Amino acid sequence: MWGPAARLVGRRLLAAVPVLAAVTFGVFAVAAASPFDPVQQYAGSAGLNASQETLDQLRANLNVDGPFPQRWWNWLTSAVTGDFGDSTSLRQPVAQVITERLGWSVLLCAVGFAFAVLVGTVLGLAAARRRGGLLDRTVTSLSYTLEAAPPFWLGLLGIWLFALQFDVLPAGGLTDSGSDVVTASALLRHLALPALVLGISQVPWFLLYVRQGVGDALAEDAVRGARARGLSERTVLLGHALRSGLLPVLTLIGSRIPELITGALLVETVFSWPGIASATVEAATATDFPLLAALTTLATVAVLAGNLLSDLGYGLADPRVAMEEM
Repeated sequence: MWGPAARLVGRRLLAAVPVLAAVTFGVFAVAAASPFDPVQQYAGSAGLNASQETLDQLRANLNVDGPFPQRWWNWLTSAVTGDFGDSTSLRQPVAQVITERLGWSVLLCAVGFAFAVLVGTVLGLAAARRRGGLLDRTVTSLSYTLEAAPPFWLGLLGIWLFALQFDVLPAGGLTDSGSDVVTASALLRHLALPALVLGISQVPWFLLYVRQGVGDALAEDAVRGARARGLSERTVLLGHALRSGLLPVLTLIGSRIPELITGALLVETVFSWPGIASATVEAATATDFPLLAALTTLATVAVLAGNLLSDLGYGLADPRVAMEEM
């Protein structure tokens, strides 16, 4: 089993190299076609009165001279060694910007995703057990409604309800008002609402997949046979139907990574969460292409890793699936 898994990982790693190269090349192509001058963006109002010699020197320091394929290659060869250049909007090395913010984004996404998987699985299992019942109709209708609700709208609704109406959770940020120290209690309070919103935005897909998968499994001959042998309903539901019904969810986990990243970007912006998303928004508005290239590469790596983990999980959980064919 581990041999095919190792070969699958090796194939995916080799396939990721041209994908990442194409993605970064596309970012630099967009930068070359952009009407905005990165030197003027970096200099700001001071660039209006700067001499041409000063601007030319700044252009050389920022490595924006020459054709964009050459600039892309220079950036790519430096990125391999961990040097992603300097952010023109945040005035910091790109690697430092990512290091300082990545942990907060990973924490938010991990908590929100775990909430979505747990709640979606439990509600989907309960709905599948009594398909057509009141609970099934209620959670299914609510899921379709939430699928159409943008995460930023859910975030604003969460702030209005929990921060303004009930005043039980802070409206945003990472620390309490008047304090710059991140304590464990403050972190939990400030994390709860954005993680809840992000998790709720992902729940419908897991709920509907589990409901469908478990519902189909309950109609299989193997499950009917287990019931005929006198096994308890709990054993039939958890030991047979749930195991079979969760297999499609393993594939869903990887496919939800792009949506999770997009949702996290909107949620972090609404709640002023100091993660990668806020840096992405600032880089986009300030045409900070070195930072955008690094963040785009990071998002692509996350998507590829999510798809790989889904295929590995599906192959390990279902021996009938040949990993060599993935």
